[in-house]
Amino acid sequence: MNDSIIYTASVVATYWFVSINMVYLNKLLMTNEGVSIPAPLFITWFQCVITALICYVAGMCGERSHRAPHVYSAVAQQEGEGSVPVKPSFFAQFPKAQYDFSVSSRIFPLSLVFMGMITFNNLCLKWVEVSFYNVARSLTIVFNVFFSRGLLGIRTSWCTLLCIGVVVFGFFLGSKGEVNFSMKGTLAGVCSSIFVSLNSIYTKKVLPAVDDNHWRLTFYNNVNACVLFIPLVVYFEGEIIHEALKNQLKSPSFWMLMTLAGFFGFSIGIVTVLQIKATSPLSHNVSGTAKASVQSMMAFYIWGNDPTVFGVLGIFIVLGGSLLYTFVKMRENRMLSLPPNRPSQALPSNQTNEIKAEPMKMNATV
Repeated sequence: MNDSIIYTASVVATYWFVSINMVYLNKLLMTNEGVSIPAPLFITWFQCVITALICYVAGMCGERSHRAPHVYSAVAQQEGEGSVPVKPSFFAQFPKAQYDFSVSSRIFPLSLVFMGMITFNNLCLKWVEVSFYNVARSLTIVFNVFFSRGLLGIRTSWCTLLCIGVVVFGFFLGSKGEVNFSMKGTLAGVCSSIFVSLNSIYTKKVLPAVDDNHWRLTFYNNVNACVLFIPLVVYFEGEIIHEALKNQLKSPSFWMLMTLAGFFGFSIGIVTVLQIKATSPLSHNVSGTAKASVQSMMAFYIWGNDPTVFGVLGIFIVLGGSLLYTFVKMRENRMLSLPPNRPSQALPSNQTNEIKAEPMKMNATV
């Protein structure tokens, strides 16, 4: 029992550590004059390169881990030990990273959405205060409902609309209370929310193209983005990068932070899955909400952001509305999962962990 509690606590703590540090590192790379350059597209492109490389290396390790049990079993049988069960390697979840142009063409529309999502996310983080970041990107659930209705024809309940109203109210309240309000940063956050919502919809459509494997999809998306970002970086940030070659791009600390931010960007997907498996989809969303609250409160101290009553209220109203939305959607999904001839009632406790909920999109590319 104690081992289980320790494992769950360590997974949650790891999720918090990776998620918060990913946001703070990206903010540092976007704004700190000593270690950053004013080239958010270049920084985003480099993080895609790191993610694609990690997927490739993890796929190679995964391929070896699939061969290892067969080799071990053959050796055990030769030595008379019989069949020996082998625990799957951590890398067994990663498929071999192979690039197929026919598959890539089917994923291409999603890759464009993916690029918009991570680009506007980083632009938002560059232009707004870290304490306001979660508020600026809080309209994802609003666009989820809008696109679900417009593109998928899914109707929305009054309870869901009420939750959306709470989030929108918190968004405007937080904007009003933001001392260093940035219109372009807020608009970038809204655009990021739009692309996050579209990313969820298009991901479901193209997953069959990669055999429903999220890691293969991650590899394709990031490889496509690496190629597509190059002309944008050259056109919009070519002169900036040329000037940076004299200073920042020669700094080992700059590349260390860039690589570390890319590693955290990849790791957030792993720790998110681990947290959902160790707890439940609902607990994951509760943890994410609590993490976002702590992340915003810490930003007031670490980044010297000026807190206001409306600003702090906006943060907690947005996060509260998002958490309420999670409860409502999970309840609705649970009701839909019941047989038609069965009266509505709560599911047994041993089944609640099997109810799927959409992960929170409050992290950066979390």
